[in-house]
Amino acid sequence: MMKDIFFEAATTIEIETVQKWKASGGKIVGYTCSFMPVEPFYAAGILPIRLRGITAGSMEISDAYYGPFVCSFPKAILQLAGTGNYHFLDGAVISNGCDSLRRLDDCWRKMGEDIEGSAPPWFHYFDVPHKPDGHAFDWYKNQVKKLIKAIENQFDVEITDEKLKTAIKNQNNLRKLLWDLERLRREDPVRISGTEAYCAIIAGTVMPPDIYKKNLAELIDTVRKRKTNLAKDKKKLFLGGSVCDDFELISLIEQSDAIVVGENVCFGVRNEDDIVSEDEEPLSALTAKYLSGSVCPRMMGWYKERAGMIIEKIKRTKADGIIMQNIRFCDLHGSENGLLERDLDRENIPSLRVEREHGPLTETGRLKMRVDAFIEQLE
Repeated sequence: MMKDIFFEAATTIEIETVQKWKASGGKIVGYTCSFMPVEPFYAAGILPIRLRGITAGSMEISDAYYGPFVCSFPKAILQLAGTGNYHFLDGAVISNGCDSLRRLDDCWRKMGEDIEGSAPPWFHYFDVPHKPDGHAFDWYKNQVKKLIKAIENQFDVEITDEKLKTAIKNQNNLRKLLWDLERLRREDPVRISGTEAYCAIIAGTVMPPDIYKKNLAELIDTVRKRKTNLAKDKKKLFLGGSVCDDFELISLIEQSDAIVVGENVCFGVRNEDDIVSEDEEPLSALTAKYLSGSVCPRMMGWYKERAGMIIEKIKRTKADGIIMQNIRFCDLHGSENGLLERDLDRENIPSLRVEREHGPLTETGRLKMRVDAFIEQLE
């Protein structure tokens, strides 16, 4: 049985725990990209939440600022902001995860001038380099310094090294719990569906950490005690590609006699070593964790490492195949999925490439038909 608190977090923008945080006088800042460190906000007593586009049923407002031929993920965020769904934010941090996300900074600020109450009182642009090596580390570390200074100035707080170390330790504990959940997903028998697991993963990006940690630990304990094999007579599938900020894509896949046993998208943890060093100086440790590796095709020149990591994860989950999805007009994942298809074929790993719109705009009938056909091929 899925925990109601995780289901609410996965399907609602202004969830109850966020409302209570706000009602108690707490500050809330939205962010767009997993390359942005959350620890400085926790060190300042501020709740960072991942901005999502779920529930955006149209693009009437965002089309006016973006135009039609743009990835629908940042457009959905802008649409929700324009209709007042993000009224509770005290700030927003926009990163250049891709050019469309970078433009969200410009479009949202302009919309704030046109539509009263649609923009938060504070914006910050967090610039992430496109290579995780060499001078990029100094660049990124300087961006973290600027972020900390901006938080201190805007919210009249002090972010000390000790507060950062405490925030790092707390977040590491959450990451370790998430990895416990990932290990459970690849055990035999499979005792948790991809839908239930992904709701829990999404919840970690929007819930206050103390509440999330308690509920995640309870879920893991519950799953360990389960006896049924949810994967019986079903194909195990892996999901990769563009940002997926809602569980309904995974739910749709699992309606086709399949179970999703792992993902490689920018939610959740990427690998077991995905933690921040608690021994190093905090800024250096945050830089090493958030910038190192090659987890996203926005990082140039690291395809081989990225492909190797994805193939290793697929084999580790014992998945029968992988679905590689990309949101329409996502050139980064669209192009890379083509390369991955070639290399997966060399490893004898069946794959399906699909293009879709974001979230509630996804053409579910067409996508379901292609997933059904892929599973028939696997059989």
